[in-house]
Amino acid sequence: MAYYLGKMLAMPFEAALACTVEALKDEGFGIITEIDIKQTLKAKIGVDFPNYRILGACNPALAYEALKLENKVGTMLPCNVVVRDAGGGQTEVAAIDPVSSMEAIDNPALKQAAVQIRAKLEKVITQL
Repeated sequence: MAYYLGKMLAMPFEAALACTVEALKDEGFGIITEIDIKQTLKAKIGVDFPNYRILGACNPALAYEALKLENKVGTMLPCNVVVRDAGGGQTEVAAIDPVSSMEAIDNPALKQAAVQIRAKLEKVITQL
């Protein structure tokens, strides 16, 4: 089973990033964290790395439902979405597959909630 949903886009990094944030917003997700891997690696260990952003996407209503079902599911929140420069004018967008990540938790109701979240993330990826 794949652990992510992904798509390659024929557009520059910044444009793909903006489109991804907008598509997530359209599905009820907000960005609660944003990690700039390129900047972090340069600052911390002095290496150059292509543009690579990790977006912590959260749909508050769905996160609330998941937390009610399993109080430690917060260790798996928010849903990470990666936007990375793949070179040659291509940018890849990949999102965690929540169904795959919830396999480790023995809670059928939570697995059903993960299916709903995956459907929303699949819609985001498809719309890009």
